[in-house]
Amino acid sequence: MKNNSLIRILTFIILFSGIFGCAKRNLVYFSDIETGSSYSTNISQVEEPVIQSGDLIKIVVSTQSPESNLLFNSGVISNDSQNRMMSQQLPTNEGYLVDKNGQINFPVIGKIDIEGFTREEATLKMTELLEEYVKDPIINIQYLNFKITVIGEVANPNTFTLATDRISILEALGLAGDMTQYGKRENVLLIRDQDGVRKAVRLNLNDKSILNSPYFMLQQNDVLYVEPDKIKSVQASTNQRTLTILSILVSFGVSLMFNLRYILNE
Repeated sequence: MKNNSLIRILTFIILFSGIFGCAKRNLVYFSDIETGSSYSTNISQVEEPVIQSGDLIKIVVSTQSPESNLLFNSGVISNDSQNRMMSQQLPTNEGYLVDKNGQINFPVIGKIDIEGFTREEATLKMTELLEEYVKDPIINIQYLNFKITVIGEVANPNTFTLATDRISILEALGLAGDMTQYGKRENVLLIRDQDGVRKAVRLNLNDKSILNSPYFMLQQNDVLYVEPDKIKSVQASTNQRTLTILSILVSFGVSLMFNLRYILNE
């Protein structure tokens, strides 16, 4: 009987240790780069973001003609000096929305197919079209609603609208306040819409090879989902976890006291 009681105590101790001695998780990015060592890799050809339906883009036209600048940048042109002064005070256009057909409606030119073009390609196309109306136009195209979304186990899950179309997966996580301790760095999900296809890719941020991945740089409307680890995923809330631990501690304490009293009375 005494041996059985000791076995029961040891069993409880082992179970208790198993609960709090969970497997060690790797919370270090690029942990396969050894401390004190260096790592370099050739940068793969970065896939430039392309203009999509729903994008809001700003197009600024610069020419040698003030009237042309006013016309193409605000859609307004004046015929006398008084109107010219009033027109110059008007704000420039607030962007062109790419419609469901992949087109924008540009002053004088009209409908222009622009979906699927990179900024550089769109700039070349706009330059060719405007050269029919003005001499040596300079075109500058920018995204006004370039956005990415970071959700899951991060400090600040959100959708971020950026002033640039170049952002890496690490920069996106930085905007979201980095992963929490429960975030699975080895299993980050990237969701991307491209050419009418929605695809999901798993990324391992513990692995240095991600630095040369075609998914290291994000694109318009990308979504990053940081999956929680198993401990977090089975918890309905922090309070539930606390109650579970307290319940285990109470049960363990009562059982331990009972068995020790039994042993001492033997």
